[in-house]
Amino acid sequence: MKLKVIITGSTGMVGEGVLLECLEDPNVEKILLLNRKSYGISHPKVEEVLHSDFSDISAIKDKLKGYNTCFFCSGVSSIGLSEEEFFKLTHTLTLHVASTLASLNPNMSFSYISGAGTDSTEKGKTMWARVKGKTENDLLKLPFSKVYNFRPGYMHPTPGAKNTLSAYKYIGWSFPILRAIFPKRVSTLKQLAVAMIRASENGFSKNTVEVEDILELSKS
Repeated sequence: MKLKVIITGSTGMVGEGVLLECLEDPNVEKILLLNRKSYGISHPKVEEVLHSDFSDISAIKDKLKGYNTCFFCSGVSSIGLSEEEFFKLTHTLTLHVASTLASLNPNMSFSYISGAGTDSTEKGKTMWARVKGKTENDLLKLPFSKVYNFRPGYMHPTPGAKNTLSAYKYIGWSFPILRAIFPKRVSTLKQLAVAMIRASENGFSKNTVEVEDILELSKS
């Protein structure tokens, strides 16, 4: 199956990494970037739609039809945010976009970037993990063909990407050490992106995709 992909968050590190792999993959036929600000790319596969408010995407609904895959890579850190603020920016926004896409493209697979340590019970002590857990759980209730909640841990950035977080300039040297000590807990961003593409192409047996599963999928 040729993939016609919507990517959110391509102006961030993870979304850009996913975009770069989609550009290289011959099975990705078409890419729509849904962004608040322009990524700045000219490519025959790519169209970009700019929209300032993801909490209301009714004005651009017609441009979102005809796609069979979404890689939802938008997200914010919980640092400095109240639970109410983080919930709005993480759960409410994600579910609004996802429910709109599900109504427009019922055969779509939806891949969500969550995080290692997410709390599926929604009852733990860690605020961000509870909110991410509820987001994952509620995505699974939507009428997509498949939902995959990816839970990456440490991700080594893609060389040459322009949106790599500055902190990685100082900690990137530790990746070979981390991989040697925790081989099933760290990955490259490239491996995550390839895993997302493969799951969308071929399916995967799990809805919750942990780092070990990401490594497995990226080899297929």
